[in-house]
Amino acid sequence: MQQRELFSSLAMVPPIMVRLDGRAFYRLSRSLGLEKPFDRGFCEAMCAVCRALLRESGLAPVFAYTFSDEISLYFADLPFRGRVEKIDSVCASYAASALSIALGCRRPLAFDARVIAMTPDAVAGYLAWRQQEAWRNHINAYCQQALISEGMSAREAAAALKGKPSAELHELMFSRGVNLAHTPAWQRRGVLVAREVVERAGYNPVTGEEVEAARTVVRVMADLPLFSDPEGEALVRSLIGGA
Repeated sequence: MQQRELFSSLAMVPPIMVRLDGRAFYRLSRSLGLEKPFDRGFCEAMCAVCRALLRESGLAPVFAYTFSDEISLYFADLPFRGRVEKIDSVCASYAASALSIALGCRRPLAFDARVIAMTPDAVAGYLAWRQQEAWRNHINAYCQQALISEGMSAREAAAALKGKPSAELHELMFSRGVNLAHTPAWQRRGVLVAREVVERAGYNPVTGEEVEAARTVVRVMADLPLFSDPEGEALVRSLIGGA
């Protein structure tokens, strides 16, 4: 029967991205009473998931980029000999377990996962694409919540916003006292979680001397540049250059 496992040996070569998306998280949002349009506690829980994926999962991605209910993981080396089914299923199940713990959920939650073939030169472009989606998600979330708070249903608000250009959505919020360009950066641009090597003071018990030692820490960056700009491209190069 093993020959019926048609995709079990399907494998990728590094580097790759793995993108995780929350499944039906609007129900999770309702059940937890999350703040609209953005809940800082939920963002912090997603960052905790990213930290766990980097430090504790054994999967060893280089970095994670997250916004809303989405996480993108960059792998320079692949676990499970690159087997796609294993990578997808373990990343998604680990993230779901970690988020359940972080949020104290009593109901099951799930992520889906997909593998994206990558090259080092394509990473900044991929992140710029996802960051653009974070920006669109940010605009729509604010506008939809504004209309709902004024009496529309969620369906009516979605219909009212459908097809409207970005400038019109900006004006919709500006007329209500919100400048979307000045909202918190983690809402507009997402959050990056990455390993960083730092020098820390240490002690050599053999010589009795104080020494400088390199330590790897996980850093959460919540005030990101645009990945499409030179500053963002330089940040990406610094991350993948040391991978």
